[in-house]
Amino acid sequence: MDLRDAWEIRESVNRRKVSAAEVVEAALARIEAADPVLRAFLTVEPERVRARASETDAVLVRGNGSLPLAGVPVAVKDNICTRGVRTTCGSKMLFNYTPPYSATVIERLERAGAIVLGKTNCDEFAMGSSTENSAFQVTRNPYDLDRVPGGSSGGSAVAVAAGMAALALGSETGGSVRQPASFCNVLGLKPTYGRLSRYGLVAFASSLDNVAPLANSARDLAVFLSVIAGRDWHDSTSAPAPVPDYVAEINQPVRGMRVGVPREFFGEGLDPQVKKIIDAGIRNAVALGCEVSDVSLPHTQYAIADYYIIAPAEASSNLARYDAVRYGYRTPNPRDLSDMYRRSRGEGFGSEVKRRVMIGTYALSSGYYEAYYARAMKVRTLIRQDYDRAFEKVEALLTPVSPTPPFKIGERIEDPLAMYLSDIYTVTANLAGIPALSLPCGFTPDGLPVGLQILGNQFQESTVLRLASAYMQACPVSAPPLKV
Repeated sequence: MDLRDAWEIRESVNRRKVSAAEVVEAALARIEAADPVLRAFLTVEPERVRARASETDAVLVRGNGSLPLAGVPVAVKDNICTRGVRTTCGSKMLFNYTPPYSATVIERLERAGAIVLGKTNCDEFAMGSSTENSAFQVTRNPYDLDRVPGGSSGGSAVAVAAGMAALALGSETGGSVRQPASFCNVLGLKPTYGRLSRYGLVAFASSLDNVAPLANSARDLAVFLSVIAGRDWHDSTSAPAPVPDYVAEINQPVRGMRVGVPREFFGEGLDPQVKKIIDAGIRNAVALGCEVSDVSLPHTQYAIADYYIIAPAEASSNLARYDAVRYGYRTPNPRDLSDMYRRSRGEGFGSEVKRRVMIGTYALSSGYYEAYYARAMKVRTLIRQDYDRAFEKVEALLTPVSPTPPFKIGERIEDPLAMYLSDIYTVTANLAGIPALSLPCGFTPDGLPVGLQILGNQFQESTVLRLASAYMQACPVSAPPLKV
């Protein structure tokens, strides 16, 4: 059984060729074999998984229909709430937190017959680009165990790449699904802001956060997105826009599609090996019949500075709730209330979270709000307007995902600026609220994966998925990860 193919699994389970129970046994066996090396999962509860599989099989036996994700094993990033299952956000602050409710996307997955295998490792509170900032463990890239898998959704990307799960959920604030997807040779989609409910996603930066899916094919992403997308009355920012039939639309031809290449994404800092692979990817789009032309996004140069004001400012506000009073880590034997606050937050948060909270608090402080946060929001509008103008001329954009291939574990952990620049090609999609996807594009001479980014206009996930599907069928990149 190919645990990397969600479509094949759901067809087999719906036709009773295999049971959901048999699928999850194979997935649990794969996790037991590979995860001690890769360290993708923080929590797996086999008995809960088996019980859910039995429920899915019983539903199929009782009914005459089928389920959209019958028996499909799914890994879930550990900042998405799952009722009764520990959810830590990769932080000591929430080391023992068990949510009393599930996120809307989890409820929709389980109604569709999917089986949540467990919770995957991530940078603490989704703040990082390497999955090294977790309070619990470092996750390793399945293509080179000495390198990072990307972040912050590194555990979810590794689970899909290594065949431990057919699908995975991550979260996206500035590239946290697309960059790991690129580093691990899978597909990762950041949807339009509001396309997926954020109810049950632990907040980092509320105006930038998205729940985001990962898979091994565009078809799997399409059926996954069809199940979890749509309006949710628990989330006032979820959009009432109708959800298309993504599976049907990915088969439409791409010949004649107008595709832009933003010149600002190909300047200083782009690794020559990555550029060579991305240039080949753009030529492949031309071979598919796309009409490729240059476009300009002139405010891209301000994107990283803009993002690293807005995101920390919102994080500072959101993380104020972790006060050691209602839940989370509390320091032992505090002298008084002030000491409890200070020591609990000092001991409970890691260095990267503290760094961003301090930056954000400064940007929001009296006398600096207008100079930093308010001005950053104006620049964000200019970035959005750049995309509006570009999409008047083209239907999609092609760019690199990351300026470099996967870097070595420990290489950037002491250099925050170098780590932040890993997001230079991804943060604009979050600032503009548009959909963006990473798909496998090729390998460096050292065998390291490189992803190609496709960006579309708001609520045009169908366009992005259609181009990704056509590209992958014509130019498959199928080198398997290490045998672990």
